[in-house]
Amino acid sequence: MKMDSVAILNSLNMKLALDPKNAKVLVVGLGFTGISVAHYLQKLGFKFAITDSRVKPPLLDDFFKTMPDAPVFTGGFDEAAFKVATHLVVSPGVALTEKSIVKAIANGVKVISDIDLFACSVNEPVIAITGSNGKSTVTTMLGEMVASIGKKVGVGGNLGTPALDLLDQDAELYVLELSSFQLERTSVLNATAATVLNISADHLDRHVDMAEYGQSKKLVFNGNGVMVINADDPVVEAMHEIGGRPTVTFSIKKKADFYLSYKEDAEYMMHLNQCLMPLSDLPLEGRHNVANALAALALGKVIGLDEHKMCEALRKFKGLDHRMQRVAEIDGVTWVNDSKATNIGACIAALQGYDRKVILIAGGDAKGADMNELAPIIKEKAKHVILIGKDAFLIKQSLDNSVPVNNAENMAQVVKICAKIAEHGDCVLLSPACASLDQYKNYQDRGNQFSKAVLNLIK
Repeated sequence: MKMDSVAILNSLNMKLALDPKNAKVLVVGLGFTGISVAHYLQKLGFKFAITDSRVKPPLLDDFFKTMPDAPVFTGGFDEAAFKVATHLVVSPGVALTEKSIVKAIANGVKVISDIDLFACSVNEPVIAITGSNGKSTVTTMLGEMVASIGKKVGVGGNLGTPALDLLDQDAELYVLELSSFQLERTSVLNATAATVLNISADHLDRHVDMAEYGQSKKLVFNGNGVMVINADDPVVEAMHEIGGRPTVTFSIKKKADFYLSYKEDAEYMMHLNQCLMPLSDLPLEGRHNVANALAALALGKVIGLDEHKMCEALRKFKGLDHRMQRVAEIDGVTWVNDSKATNIGACIAALQGYDRKVILIAGGDAKGADMNELAPIIKEKAKHVILIGKDAFLIKQSLDNSVPVNNAENMAQVVKICAKIAEHGDCVLLSPACASLDQYKNYQDRGNQFSKAVLNLIK
């Protein structure tokens, strides 16, 4: 049953010491998350203000059309606003190491997240999905599985719709993708089922080290719901040690609750001793997407979804844009857009999914990651590498002339070089292992530029 405003206010007060009479909430960051928080607080009658370090955040004009009287401080974090705040809702894009935030915390101000507010506002089951790679794919897969049985499902969080905006959908169940930045400032989420899909180097420009990054991901397992564990990832498998939690495992390498097995010369996705569907029925590129499918099946089983219906949803699943997306096959050459591979682990997973060597396009903003970790898999799986972006030299340095390398200035030049190199039967894979903001608006823009240049080859 949907919670009314009185029940939500009671929950906020009890769990977060947040009540409209005494609380003064400062929303830090005017992006999609910050705007969703502002609308939520206004509906419940809270006193709040918003601050943003940018002089004119891109969404500012649109925000003022809907909330013209909201107090907004831009062009730096306003010290006066931090001094009067009792609670900070810090958007994922803002680091908790900002001086104003550190000072406020030292003065007793409580940091909460939009996910905390969401968790205090729902009675329905919540499925929480995190990990370095595959989050969006698994979140979308599971959302489509739930929708296939006729249940109204809210899908969002770090993906697409901010969590608080999902409250307007009157969903029967919520599937949330959560980032490490969301989790590190979340304390009251208790998901019905939760998973950490994998852990690999990412966001080390924001996290002190891999240990801290892993600890932030581990927070998704707070509460008493079912843990869905990747038995192939030693860091994730170690999280199994959290006591008293029911656990379901998945693996593409060994027997688990959900795993792979050969039956009559065909490979099947399995649940315990039951064949679910032939692997050949899964319409996705890459072995890592098999792991994603098994994770989605495991999460769906936890919440009671019918296995036959889940498999039907998987057979129809088209994949997500910029995630191992086949752009075209031209003169026997396959062109694949994996622009969402913004970290080393995602690129490694993409390369491991191929039985043959590929022409790899990589580079961008490494976000502090050690590109030497990428070198062994590139040497094994790439016949040629095209490098772009500000940290291209780090990848080139790590390869030490072991693989032929070309540098390019833009995506049109990249595709032109690849078209000259590629032979019939080759795959050209854009899987950058780096963020895109050094050259593009976002990874979507990078992927679109690649796809456009590839399709121009047909003209």
